[in-house]
Amino acid sequence: MNNHLLIIGGGAVGLTSARALLLAGHRVTLIERGTTGREASWAGGGIMSPLCSWNYKEAVTRLTQRSMGMFDQAMRDLHASTGIDPEYQQSGMLLIPPFQDELAAQWCAEHQVELQHVALHDHLPGLRGDGLLLPAIGQVRNPRLLAALRRSVEILGGEIIERREALRFDIKGGEISALQTSRGVMRADAYLVASGAWSKTLLGEYALNLDIKPIRGQILLFKFDSPPFRNILLQDSLYMIPRRDGHVLVGSTLEDAGFDKSTTDAAYEHLLQRVYALFPAWRNQTPVQ
Repeated sequence: MNNHLLIIGGGAVGLTSARALLLAGHRVTLIERGTTGREASWAGGGIMSPLCSWNYKEAVTRLTQRSMGMFDQAMRDLHASTGIDPEYQQSGMLLIPPFQDELAAQWCAEHQVELQHVALHDHLPGLRGDGLLLPAIGQVRNPRLLAALRRSVEILGGEIIERREALRFDIKGGEISALQTSRGVMRADAYLVASGAWSKTLLGEYALNLDIKPIRGQILLFKFDSPPFRNILLQDSLYMIPRRDGHVLVGSTLEDAGFDKSTTDAAYEHLLQRVYALFPAWRNQTPVQ
């Protein structure tokens, strides 16, 4: 039976879900309070894995490991069907001290994840000491991925409605009867909430235990003629993501600032000094954003 599904939220989760449901033969309508793919999904770094998987619960590990095995073919299919390349690449992630060596090694052994102990100077000339390399970790270019997902949903016949905010569900007999929106009432056979940090507000009393809230993460962007290194770098909470075109994304702060998306001079200076401490030669480089 082909159902009509209403998806609330046009980020990576909402668009990916819409595509999967359309491929399964369902009718899909997706609504977005603003413009699809322009909130956290657009601004993220695109690392297709938790930064330190050994610090997460086993349920998260099972989900991410299954997903990581699907990324390569999924991105190939998306590129082929839309003509938009998400720029997925298995660039690997290189951990720079300090890190949890024994814990990482134990977790990787238990979950059959490849881990290499490497000399840092073989990957990053000028750095000394040893690092840990996780070769299987990949990345995507978020804006390109989101553009490809949206295009795929459109090609498959999905309906996308922007600037329509979900306000509340009408509940009758313990079931959803309708969705009240800023532009009228909507009904479907099933509803999928993919609203990110707004999900708890929409679900209200039905999500008392839903621990989701907005966290502001500020990032810097550098530009080089060519990528200065191949791997994603991670040192404590600092990550650096090299793109194919020579851009390097550096992040991130973690700030409990509600829905405030403004940037601050303090965060800019903090990230800049972290970069310069790791790569003194970069003091001649100024972030382009």
